[in-house]
Amino acid sequence: MLKNFFILCSGADKDVVASCSNGEQNKYAGIGATVFFTAVMAFLAASYALYTVFDNYYIAAGFGLVWGLLIFNLDRFIVSTIKKRDNFKSEFIQATPRIILALIIAVVISKPLEIKIFEKEINSVLLKEKNELAIQNKNQVTNFFKKDLDQNKAKIDSLKSDIIKKEKEVNDLYSVYITEVEGTSGTKKLGKGPVYKEKREKHDMALKELDTLKATNLSKIKSLEADAKTLQASLDKKVTEAQPIIDNFDGLMARINALNKLPFLPSFFIMLLFFAIETAPIIAKLLAPKGEYDFKIEDAEMATINVLAQNKYQSNLQRKTDAEIYDKVYNDIKTDKELYDYKKQKATELLKLQADGFVEKQKKAL
Repeated sequence: MLKNFFILCSGADKDVVASCSNGEQNKYAGIGATVFFTAVMAFLAASYALYTVFDNYYIAAGFGLVWGLLIFNLDRFIVSTIKKRDNFKSEFIQATPRIILALIIAVVISKPLEIKIFEKEINSVLLKEKNELAIQNKNQVTNFFKKDLDQNKAKIDSLKSDIIKKEKEVNDLYSVYITEVEGTSGTKKLGKGPVYKEKREKHDMALKELDTLKATNLSKIKSLEADAKTLQASLDKKVTEAQPIIDNFDGLMARINALNKLPFLPSFFIMLLFFAIETAPIIAKLLAPKGEYDFKIEDAEMATINVLAQNKYQSNLQRKTDAEIYDKVYNDIKTDKELYDYKKQKATELLKLQADGFVEKQKKAL
């Protein structure tokens, strides 16, 4: 049962194979098994690759099955069309398109399995890239809000600076009138004289101005600080909104790019393994010696070719004979007096009708 199934997979003519020896049947069963297991590998690889895209087992398995059947049908067709002849070069040239296609397929189906095999290393690369993306995103968002934040901070600093300057002015005036009353500066007279009173009034006026300035600027500072908090909240919100996108930066393309950043040789050898698997049916057919099945197929083909050649020869001979007969018949008819007179009569009638028709057209025109 299993042997018949693998022979079916090989694309060989089951009736011809059945008439061959057990050794020949086993050879084609082996070729068929290679075709079958190549398709199974293609199904598994394609299913995993599509699972990383759709994240759904049923969709991945469905598309993977279609891909596996496609590879199975392609391999079976190519293997069945490679005819064993006495010229290996012509057989190899015949198989060259399939070998090139096998290289392409090997690259395509090996990548998903490489991604699975090197999953931990790829996750490490992706983590590093995600961190870099998070930093870049934060810097970009910060730069977007930087101008507004800097202007806000500059206004706050300016208002605080005005208060500090006014406080310094008040403190200086306080020092002036205190040293005046102590007699250590100014008039250098101890006690509260007219100069002291003047300086004290100047200080008190500046103090009132300081209180007014403080009330006004602190209100403005409070409003600006609220604006700064709003800007910072917007900045943090932008950064937070982008984080899920960065966290999901682990799709198929991202993993392939991460795989390309890993050492080349391990990935290359895995690709070579799949190339060997993909070309296995073709190589098996090319390396298999010409056997009983090939001789029987060649004999059947030669019989068909001979029948076609004979039919073609007979068809050409029949066409040539018919042409010669018709040439002779028409040559005899050409000299027949009765036929000549009949054709002359009809031709005369036709010419008369044409002449009458021409005259009628001319009359209508006039």
